[in-house]
Amino acid sequence: MAPPGNRRPGFNRKAQYGLFASYLIALLGALAGLLLLVVSIADPSGFSALRSAAAEVTRPISSNLRSLVVGISNIEETIAAYINAGSQNAALRRQVEANRTRLIEAEAIRQENIRLRDLLKLTEADQGVVAAGHLISSTPASAARLARLDMGRNNGITAGMPVRAPEGLVGRVLRAGPNTADVLLLIDEGNIVPVRRTSDNIPGISSGRGDGTVEVRALNTERNPFRPGDVLVTSGIGGLYRPNIPVAIVARREGDKAIAIPLANPSRVELVVIQSPFRPDEAERAGNGPQPDEPS
Repeated sequence: MAPPGNRRPGFNRKAQYGLFASYLIALLGALAGLLLLVVSIADPSGFSALRSAAAEVTRPISSNLRSLVVGISNIEETIAAYINAGSQNAALRRQVEANRTRLIEAEAIRQENIRLRDLLKLTEADQGVVAAGHLISSTPASAARLARLDMGRNNGITAGMPVRAPEGLVGRVLRAGPNTADVLLLIDEGNIVPVRRTSDNIPGISSGRGDGTVEVRALNTERNPFRPGDVLVTSGIGGLYRPNIPVAIVARREGDKAIAIPLANPSRVELVVIQSPFRPDEAERAGNGPQPDEPS
């Protein structure tokens, strides 16, 4: 049931006084407004003075209220900024991750271009290159230290061909299938390579140790002439490997032998070239041919 529209205070004196006071305040407010209207029309200068006086009286209150409003607005902006900061930080983190990925890809492309340029130089300089390709896997379960090429007989590759990278000798082809071939790595115990020291041409024999290093023994001396830091290259003796291919650098001496580290680390090499076996007699015949400064 709806309450009655006419509410009277009844016999409650407090309610009666409150109602009378509200009427009185409303009447006085209307009279004050009417008086101000009359003054503004009749005496504009006086009304301006009254308005200035009122402004001076209410200035502290207005200033405090303005500060309160500004403070509330700042609090709202601070809360909104705090709420938005989470999403902004997440977006920045995603942008940083995307930029890091692009930098990694750019560095990988740069390294790949360097390797390709080195391989191109090697291919152009070496006349015995049969093919160029990739080492795609290794065979850790095998007793031999092997790697696998992504090329085979269809690319002209046969067993016994040397395999090298721009850094140095990798090994030789052990067997070849139609489209893949196994490479006996330089670090395998069954891979014997004639080498020489670059500083004075002292000859030696390099053989793998199966642990990522090779051991080098001298041919013509009873004592060990090799020292840490010596650089060893292929000598070309006995054929198969062409001369002056970088092989290893001596790390330490152990009695009558030296332990060296291959310059072409199989775990880091990817791009390689396969060469035809070196024949010393063909090299000698080529060396005895007409020279550029000699008449043919």
